[in-house]
Amino acid sequence: MATIFEKIINREIPAEIIYEDEVCISIKDIQAQAPFHALIIPKKLISRIAEAKDTDSQILGHLLLIAKKIAIEKNLDEGFRIVINNGPNGGESVPHLHLHLLGGRKLTWPPG
Repeated sequence: MATIFEKIINREIPAEIIYEDEVCISIKDIQAQAPFHALIIPKKLISRIAEAKDTDSQILGHLLLIAKKIAIEKNLDEGFRIVINNGPNGGESVPHLHLHLLGGRKLTWPPG
């Protein structure tokens, strides 16, 4: 069964797309935790960061560079946070690796 992110990538479910290329897609998070909250999702299904292979290193690096690019485009020059949740206790809600890019306000630590 396809994940919700695979359905978004395949245009089976609508989403507000922020960025897209051949490797990934970035969408607005519908459960925003900050004034700006985007998800950056690889088009290749990697269930979670703990399941990533050494051969996924280019994809993983690409996701971080796209997060930086989006942060610059969205004027998050005061700061931003990149989060990857892994597993149920790590806050993972969709079994498809994705980065959260949050900004637009002062972010506190620890995150919770």
